[in-house]
This record gives sequence, C-alpha cells and structure tokens, in this order.
Amino acid sequence: MVKNVKLDDPIVTHIFTADPSAHVFEGKLYIYPSHDLEHDEPSNDNGDQYKMEDYHVLSMEDVDGPVIDHGEVLHVKDVPWASKQMWAPDAAYKNGKYYFYFPARDKDGIFRIGVATGTSPAGPFKPEENYIPGSFSIDPAVFVDDNDSAYMYFGGLWGGQLEKWQTGTFKPEVTEGPASTEPALGPIIAELSDDMLTFKSEPKEISIIDENGNPILAGDEDRRFFEGPWVHKYNGLYYLSYSTGTTHKIVYAVSENPQGPFVYKGTILTPVLGWTTHHSIVQYKDKWYLFYHDCSLSNGVNHKRSVKFTELKYNEDGTIQTIDPYENQ
Repeated sequence: MVKNVKLDDPIVTHIFTADPSAHVFEGKLYIYPSHDLEHDEPSNDNGDQYKMEDYHVLSMEDVDGPVIDHGEVLHVKDVPWASKQMWAPDAAYKNGKYYFYFPARDKDGIFRIGVATGTSPAGPFKPEENYIPGSFSIDPAVFVDDNDSAYMYFGGLWGGQLEKWQTGTFKPEVTEGPASTEPALGPIIAELSDDMLTFKSEPKEISIIDENGNPILAGDEDRRFFEGPWVHKYNGLYYLSYSTGTTHKIVYAVSENPQGPFVYKGTILTPVLGWTTHHSIVQYKDKWYLFYHDCSLSNGVNHKRSVKFTELKYNEDGTIQTIDPYENQ
C-alpha cells in the first residue's frame, strides 16, 4: 500500500496506526507503529480497548512522498510467551542486525517486553522464545548512543502496570501510585547487553526534577511522567520526552547523562483529539520531525488512531518550540 502524505495528515488511512517510533535506517525513514483493531467494545482506564495483535512497518524516502506499508512483520501468535495486546513497539540497529522491541501480556496477564530480530528494517522479525528477563510494563524505546552503548527506556501507568511494580515485584492488587505530594513514578531505564537481547544492568527508575532540583510530584499532572518515554540527542544533550496521560500533553526534560536525572523543560505537543498521546522524535535530511498520533480519522474513537508527523524546531538555547497540532487547520 502506497500513499502520498503531507505534514499533519494521517500517513496511512487503510489501517489504524498509533504509537509511532521513527528511525532513519539505510537512508530512509522507517516508522514502527502499533496497529489498532476495529471493534465496538467500550473503553476503560485499564486499556482493554487496545487489542492490537500484530505490527506493520511503514517507510518513507521523502517526507512529502509516498508511504510504503511493508505488511505484517510480527503477530502475537508467533510469540511463544505472549497472550495478547501488542502495544507500542520500537526498533534499533546494532551488530549488523535489526532489533524489534515490543510489549505484550504474558500468559499470566503481566506486561513484559520482548525482542525479535531481522536482517531488514522492513522486517519480518523472528521473536526470541521468551521475553527479556527482568522486563516489565510497556512502551520500550531503545536509544543507541554515539559510543554504541544501548539503553532501553520503558514504563507506563494504569494499564501499563507501573504502579504494580513499586516494590520491585509484581503486586496485582496494587492500583494506586504515590500520593499527590510524593515524587511521581518515573520511567525505567536499563542498559542493554552487547547482543541487545538482555539487560546488562538492573532496571532502575529515572529521576525527573524541576529547575531547582526538586522531584516532579505525582500530583503535578501537567509535568509528571505517565507513559511513552522517548530519548533523542541534540547538541550533546539527552532529551527525554513523554506523555503526561491525564493532561494529554507531550513534554520533555533534558540531561547531560542518558541515565538522568532529567530537568523538566516544557511542552512539545499540546493535546490531540483522543485520550492517548504517544510520539517519537527523529532527524531526517537536516530537519527534525515529531511523529505522533490522533483520532481524527475515526472522529475521536480512542482505539482507532492514526499516525501523523510535523516538523519540530529548536530555539537557540536548545529548548523545543511548542507545537499546536491543529494550528493550521
């Protein structure tokens, strides 16, 4: 399937796509989204409406050119340990291979993160027999640094089960995070082993702080982490961006170290149509782009989302200019 696309339009319309992770591989833009399924069941805070079963890979050679759908590259039935809900994925390149990372519920209903490998950025990908040992929650994003060190950032509240891991083990009965006056739960980071298949270090929580060094509090829903972490590097600094969930924004924080702490800086994307917001940031042909999703194609149905993208611009001091997704409509 090929479709010409322009900025701020859904990049494909023949399927519903969300949670785009964009990368430049082999001189092209590759987008790794989740694949929303059509159904008429109700939504809830646990995310049961997001029933995704498989993944497609999309690619573009020019931002104003055609988008190619390379078809299904992985299905839940191909993953021995997974039971359902193939949510937001990511991909990375190292060791002459392409690695595809994805969350799914295991046979006990616990979200884990799996990895599959392939020889092409367009897939298909062959999954490992088991999930990454020590992995949990959702939304893996892998950043390979200039020195070839690779880090996975992950985690999500509510349906992403992060609250249930506050003690270091899974507590199914836990439904609440920290009190509003306590530090918010942060995303999780783990350095990956050289083979990119396991964690080299124990997963640990990232600290997000304000300009005065104080932790962002759980009650600060305009700034606290909810889900969808993403890390990119610009002018030697590491930018951690993420969704605030309940306030429906994409915001960011900056650090000199990929493991943090990260200092909160501001809003990248104001709310889109639909409840969720999930993104990635990538440089392509001397410009930076924000990939995101909304529910415009489905007239606001939360589990029928569509990937879009727009140019992202920095100020001279390295801060990011806030984007209104509907400013030009």
